[in-house]
Amino acid sequence: MRRLLREPLLHFFVLGAVLFGLYAWLHRSLPSAPNEIVVSPGQVASLQAQFQRVWQRPPTAQELQGMVDNWVREEIFYREGLAMGLDRDDPVVRRRISQKMQFIVDSAVPAAPTAKELQAWLDAHPDKYAIEPTYSLRQIYFDPARHKESLDADIATARRALDSGRAVASDSTLLPGTLDAATATEVGRVFGTEFAQALKDLPVGRWQGPVRSGFGMHLVEVRAVGAGRSATLAEVRTAVERDLVQARTQEATDAVYQRLRANYVVRMSATADSSG
Repeated sequence: MRRLLREPLLHFFVLGAVLFGLYAWLHRSLPSAPNEIVVSPGQVASLQAQFQRVWQRPPTAQELQGMVDNWVREEIFYREGLAMGLDRDDPVVRRRISQKMQFIVDSAVPAAPTAKELQAWLDAHPDKYAIEPTYSLRQIYFDPARHKESLDADIATARRALDSGRAVASDSTLLPGTLDAATATEVGRVFGTEFAQALKDLPVGRWQGPVRSGFGMHLVEVRAVGAGRSATLAEVRTAVERDLVQARTQEATDAVYQRLRANYVVRMSATADSSG
């Protein structure tokens, strides 16, 4: 008897019976006929919740009955449409079902990464999270449309005046005359990428230029520079965790797709070639 109880084949049959019984129990409420529509308590609760979100109050009995009737109407038309094959070769239906399947696959949340894993990700992508250099500067703007042919000469005159310690007025503009500890990205957002790139080569403490931007020409005095550096995990933990989780989710999604893809053979009808 003991030898029989240790028999793997017996274990297999017992496990199969348990799984069959569990399946039958879980699906005991499913309709027994294709023309039966069951409005479950869960479906009613879902309709009530949808109404509550839209109208910020629970539905009346009449409103709830109307929603149930509409749901049944939609379900009937849906089933009849499937029976008629209306879902076939419909790009809208095809895309919608594909999106829902993608959502189901993507909904599996990967385990929260450990500090060691976050640090490893940061070490592998240091440039993505690097702390940018910062610039404190003053600038004087010259509008090419105003100065026209005398632009170069006017800039040179202004430069000499600044070098001798005299004040020079900027042309009218909405651009800020000063920036304090602005990152390179922030400078580029205000003055443009070309202007921000030029700051890298300017010495600190002296008027330089002209420096071109998308707005015109500038004389610039870089007053202080904060050096760029690699970030610590504490400084960029949120961004690192977000990106690592996103990468893991994409990897998991791709792995599921590849397992599903292995079940299919794709043929190009023109050549009849196949790949699996």
